Amino acid sequence: MQTNQAVQVSALTQGYGKQIVLKDINLTLNHGQILALIGPSGAGKTTLVSTIMGMLRPRTGQVSVLGQAVPNRPLLAKIGFMAQTDALYESLTGAENLTFFAKMQGVPHAQIAKQMAYAANVVNLQPALKQPVKDYSGGMKRRLSLAIALISQPQLLILDEPTVGIDPELRQQVWHELHRLADQGVAIILTTHVMADAEEADTLLMIRNGTAIAQGTPAQLKADYQTDSIEAVFLAAGRQQDAH
Repeated sequence: MQTNQAVQVSALTQGYGKQIVLKDINLTLNHGQILALIGPSGAGKTTLVSTIMGMLRPRTGQVSVLGQAVPNRPLLAKIGFMAQTDALYESLTGAENLTFFAKMQGVPHAQIAKQMAYAANVVNLQPALKQPVKDYSGGMKRRLSLAIALISQPQLLILDEPTVGIDPELRQQVWHELHRLADQGVAIILTTHVMADAEEADTLLMIRNGTAIAQGTPAQLKADYQTDSIEAVFLAAGRQQDAH
């Protein structure tokens, strides 16, 4: 049966050792949707992302990606991932990094040059592709990490704090491309502290202390909490959580 669901998380509890990090998380993400995970550091956003990618086995509950239960190693070829910390080969050039990761992600050899040009163009890195990454600024490294996540044209794109350290103009350009990819059916998950990023998403999941405190579209959440900003929604939902 063909389904539009890209990611399904049901009654997920997750943790490390005796520590419980996530409690009873439920979410559905369809192809062509952008989901923003919002919450303070330590709320459990990265743990949720790691579980969706299959790096962690669900403690209880179910997680399926592109119709298959995780962990599932072959699925990784269909997921583009940008970590919060840049995992790059500093002694290689930008182009060499892109080529290496394209091969790792199974991009056919004949497609690599074309895909590299596309990914570098999205993040304005073409002029720097021949430079070693050790000479890149922090913002350039973030842009290269995003290009690596895009290079295999994945069906699911997972971005951990993608706009940290990039300038406002490039941030707009990145969002333009994310919306374009979503229009083509790519499912996108991003974690963020940036409320302007949250406003760009189709749907939000707010996590605090490992629990989902609010979920829905930005417009719906602002209406539900009678506020005019996502930040105010998060604060109001947090106060409700504290009151229970």
